[in-house]
Amino acid sequence: MELFLLSVFVLLAIAAALGWVVDSRDGADWAPSSDGFRVTRWH
Repeated sequence: MELFLLSVFVLLAIAAALGWVVDSRDGADWAPSSDGFRVTRWH
């Protein structure tokens, strides 16, 4: 079980380092996004 959890965390870390993850946080405290990608205020 520990090996499985370690594998999951390693895969997530690699995906994050390569930019394969998307920030899907949208809410009052966060900047607007377009399909999970940040939208700049100054277009």
